Amino acid sequence: MTIHLPDAHGTLRPYEPRTEPLAFSPGVPFTSRTVFAAAHVVADPYADVTPDSPAAVDWDATLAFRRHLWSHGLGVAEAMDTAQRGMGLHWAGAAELIRRSAAEARAVGGRIACGVGTDQITAGTLDDIRAAYEEQLAVVEEAGAQAILMASRALAATARGPEDYLEIYGHLLRQAADPVILHWLGPMFDPALEGYWGSSDPDAATEVFLDVIAAHPGKVDGVKISLLDAGREIELRRRLPKGVRCYTGDDFHYPELIAGDEQGFSHALLGVFDPLGPLAAEAVRVLDTGDTAGFRALLDPTVDLARHLFQAPTRYYKTGVVFLAWLAGHQSHFTMVGGLQSARSLPHLARAYELADRLGLFPDPRRAEDRMRNLLTLYGVDG
Repeated sequence: MTIHLPDAHGTLRPYEPRTEPLAFSPGVPFTSRTVFAAAHVVADPYADVTPDSPAAVDWDATLAFRRHLWSHGLGVAEAMDTAQRGMGLHWAGAAELIRRSAAEARAVGGRIACGVGTDQITAGTLDDIRAAYEEQLAVVEEAGAQAILMASRALAATARGPEDYLEIYGHLLRQAADPVILHWLGPMFDPALEGYWGSSDPDAATEVFLDVIAAHPGKVDGVKISLLDAGREIELRRRLPKGVRCYTGDDFHYPELIAGDEQGFSHALLGVFDPLGPLAAEAVRVLDTGDTAGFRALLDPTVDLARHLFQAPTRYYKTGVVFLAWLAGHQSHFTMVGGLQSARSLPHLARAYELADRLGLFPDPRRAEDRMRNLLTLYGVDG
């Protein structure tokens, strides 16, 4: 049956949904790449909260989604920006998420790495920032998860220059029990991180970032680069010390970066692998066989959807991710912590539905179509 979807010009256009999904079964662990999907949280739709309230999380649905990712061999990057850190999920909720997800990972044998930041404070001295990082690092290590040192809004606002970044990160790396992942999140994902590493010049910032790694290579498992700049990521990964992985966080160029070239490749830690999980896992297993062309044939067609979800303002990509999880049946509603379901327009969501449906991402295409029709009706559109 035809469904009529609104476009950016206010026009309804016909679309004929597919009737069969692509079927990808759980499989063996990956051998050629380490791959994490940064996972979203499922809100409790019955909680009587406001956008400023502490997040009310549906823990059963949230953990069930993580089991879905683990079942396909993906690692889970927990309590990252995809989980709305700093955009609805406060530190108390993130700490509970880390503890629950880490326990679930142990129960099912899943890989997990968790975000360590400073979001329990909004500003402060360098000592305050160091203490905030230490508090979160302790929670992650006590939970038995790998730590991802995320960029800090408070540090970006307080640091006087590169020396403050070198001091804070050096201190944290020296005390970390196990090698961590360093996360460089660009301002397109969070405008408050403009000038991170002590400079708005990307070349100068890159040098400071590399200096941090070079001073503590044994404490850095890898780096996650979320700059949406494939050339810069390639240049940076070629300069990493031996044994330090590059995890791409580039949701625009991930197929080519993961495939790599004659001088190396990127592993992955991606928010877009939340909706793409089973398809992405199948693509990596094809790559494990040495079939780069087959890998690209599976993953390249997903880039249009990724670029749509992550279009500016990029930080609102979480809305599209949760919307697709609802359409796919991973949750019973389209509600987000902080009320962020309102952050994207109906035409944007309609296009996300169309692109995801064309890829065969919905296990039950008819259910996805029915839910899309329900959303159209809610907006006063006769689909």
